[in-house]
Amino acid sequence: MPDPLMYQNDTFVVLETNQPEQFLTASELLEKLKIVIQKINFEDLPPELHRFNSVETQAQYLIDTSCELDIGPGEYLQWYAVRLEK
Repeated sequence: MPDPLMYQNDTFVVLETNQPEQFLTASELLEKLKIVIQKINFEDLPPELHRFNSVETQAQYLIDTSCELDIGPGEYLQWYAVRLEK
């Protein structure tokens, strides 16, 4: 049986256009995604986010189900769960 610790996502590495990689906590990533989502036109958001009423719920859904967000032509925002300690 796998250790539940393997499925805890406490830290993420974030890759963004023209930025060095960043290590963010789950709450920091949530805040970052909320800011980014607010800057994108609603129509340009992925269709699965249209069903949520709040930006926070949209951001949490992305963290739970995705590892990237299309933020425009030639730009990217990706995040991956990492474990920094054993």
